[in-house]
Amino acid sequence: MNSMRRAAIYKLAAAAHEMELDVMSGVLHRADDGRWQIGDHDLDTWLDVHSGEELVLVLGSLADEREVQVRTCRTCGRDYTELECPHCRANRIRLRGHA
Repeated sequence: MNSMRRAAIYKLAAAAHEMELDVMSGVLHRADDGRWQIGDHDLDTWLDVHSGEELVLVLGSLADEREVQVRTCRTCGRDYTELECPHCRANRIRLRGHA
């Protein structure tokens, strides 16, 4: 797998974890009892707990071989491959006094 895509997926998962959202990682498989699992997490139980809720489910396959798209920042004009421009993000953090 493309290491940049793998890093982007892990960064997305870390952001979700920081927001205290449910994050699961592992191999998707059916257990012997026929229930879906991601790693050791029972996906069926998780879905039952959230039944009736409006959800956003993001799945990122670490086996995905597509290249990461290079984007151009509309603010500073720099090219980047992350979720947001790292230069502008660093400046926002610095100007807000967080670093």
